[in-house]
Amino acid sequence: MSKLGWFIAGIGMGALALQQLRDNPKAQGAVDEMRIAAKDFSDSIAAGYQEREAELKKSAKTKK
Repeated sequence: MSKLGWFIAGIGMGALALQQLRDNPKAQGAVDEMRIAAKDFSDSIAAGYQEREAELKKSAKTKK
């Protein structure tokens, strides 16, 4: 299939998904749950990164 065909298929699938979200409250609820889970995951990653960065900075200061 050509790139244009894949592009058109993607647009069609996106339109179908949008229609399902509008018509089905359970689908909207599932999307909301996934959005919350993704936000919690990204917050955990960011907190871990900041914690590790603070540990490395503290370690670098003690070595000087």
